[in-house]
Amino acid sequence: MMGSGNIRLATGKGSGTKRARFDAVLVWADANWKWVTFLCWIGVASYYLALRSETIHWFALGDTDDNMRYLQVRDWIEGQGWFDLRQYRLNPPVGADIHWSRIVDLPLGALMLFFRAFLTEGHADRLACAIAPLLPLLLLMLSLGFVTRRITDGSAWLIAVLGPLGAPMGLGMYVPLRIDHHGWQLALTVTMLAGIVDPKWVRGGIVAGLASALSIAIGMEMMVYLVGAGALIGLRWVFKEGASRRMFPYAVALGGGTAVLFLLFASIANRQPVCDALSPIWVAVLGLAAAGMVVLTALPLRTWPVRLAAAAVVGGLVGGFAWMNWPQCFSAYQISPELQRLWLVNIREAKSVARESLNVAIPMLALPVFGSIGALIACVTVRRDPEKLWAWGTVALMTMFALALTFWQIRAAPAAQLLSIPAAAWVGWAALKAILDGRGIARPLGIAAVAAVGAILSASAVYPAAYRTIANWSGKPPVVTAASKARKERMERIRRANARCRTLPALAALNRLPPATIFTVVDLGPRLIATTHHSAIAGPYHRNGEAILDIHHAFDGTPDMFRAIAARHKATYLLFCPDFPEGTVYQSRSPRGFYAQLARGQVPVWLHPVTLASGMPYTLYRIAY
Repeated sequence: MMGSGNIRLATGKGSGTKRARFDAVLVWADANWKWVTFLCWIGVASYYLALRSETIHWFALGDTDDNMRYLQVRDWIEGQGWFDLRQYRLNPPVGADIHWSRIVDLPLGALMLFFRAFLTEGHADRLACAIAPLLPLLLLMLSLGFVTRRITDGSAWLIAVLGPLGAPMGLGMYVPLRIDHHGWQLALTVTMLAGIVDPKWVRGGIVAGLASALSIAIGMEMMVYLVGAGALIGLRWVFKEGASRRMFPYAVALGGGTAVLFLLFASIANRQPVCDALSPIWVAVLGLAAAGMVVLTALPLRTWPVRLAAAAVVGGLVGGFAWMNWPQCFSAYQISPELQRLWLVNIREAKSVARESLNVAIPMLALPVFGSIGALIACVTVRRDPEKLWAWGTVALMTMFALALTFWQIRAAPAAQLLSIPAAAWVGWAALKAILDGRGIARPLGIAAVAAVGAILSASAVYPAAYRTIANWSGKPPVVTAASKARKERMERIRRANARCRTLPALAALNRLPPATIFTVVDLGPRLIATTHHSAIAGPYHRNGEAILDIHHAFDGTPDMFRAIAARHKATYLLFCPDFPEGTVYQSRSPRGFYAQLARGQVPVWLHPVTLASGMPYTLYRIAY
């Protein structure tokens, strides 16, 4: 049935034979789409493992969360408790509470143990961290293929399964060494969408409910999407007689799955009533919501206005219950105003896309905007088919919702790009059909559409170059002022420092010293403790807020203030990396502060340089008290 839209064209004998073979291949691919997707995944995974071989060799875990994830798994393998996620080498001896769960640790830990059986520990861990992010990519590709097969005819799913290659921010969550949990959450979000549009209602409800529960147990970042999905399932029940066959299994899977996953994976800290992880708060709220859905499906509500009123009552009760008991959970972050002002406002992913320059914003938004428009057009084309309209409407709403969230925080951009792929694939396939089968104006329109899809999918590479070309359209050489030249040189120094100070060889040199607590900037803390045997003061984790503020106060304040804070944390060394990105914040905010003084070469007498090796990108000082 899904192959009914395959391209067929009546031509001459030779071309007709080739076309028949092509059609036969498409029919075979449609019948074996899961295996074809698996082979595509093997190809993509192999390509990126080869492309990133040098990065893997140097174990360049680029993100702070990747370094922390690796260290958490390594500590677990070496004996730290299953429910103990405290990182004791951040802010010792108290440690820093990490709000994650062990779910994502399981595949990474299994790979590390497997490869350690026949490789050295270093090589085994590198290989495990390279392969682990590619596992959720397979789930993502399968889910994209399923969604696209459900809402389109023909073989548009072939474009969809390869669509992540044109979604740079989304694909970035799956490249080798990107071992943090965001890739799994994004894949589960698309899996949840697959469950919502599944024509088999019971199976779809179970898949959507379990995917939601797993995503929540991994982390709370995708909660807004999961709430939207639950609302869509509820609305479908309101307006479609018999849709309780999806809502009932969804509610049971969501409520039951959340409770079971809490028991199996919630850390010791998360068994307290906290808002930022699966805790008793969310077990209660989601359990009540699930129970309300189950009750609604059992009531004899015959008309949609009555069902809508009943759903509104249940939604109000759930919302009121949460607000009356835990109003603090309705704020985006549970942190102090000072931490918000000094630290959070400087985190790029927490800012709106509207604050980005055009050459950054356009590649970020091109695919979601294109997908949103395509989904709306599709809704118009299938308006006479209620089931298709419902499925396309769901895709359109989820895509546009994710797009809107990017104007709140750009951390929503990966989800917006990935959710827009089914609609973009439909446009691309329809354009291809128009080129090969269309007549009159259809063929040039198809060519234009294919060109548009190609430009959109490669926007991250095409637009910056086009932007520079347009900027210099006059043909005159760009005007280089002393200020612009200085700014360019400064940005290059910052880029180089950000790369060099994190490298494995540079930080491994610190292991020549006995284990100690090293005072350094917040963003270098996780990399430091993941690659050396030393401890650090803080990492960029909101539960580590007091330690983060101590670092900001120390670098913003006077040298004596720094010394007092370092003494309180029993820090033996200060690691100073000139031009490190975070350091520019302290220099700009406090030009007379301690960090700015160090940057100008004003070193107090109680800081003694430690010689490790020549060519180090940082300076290590011993702190005398």
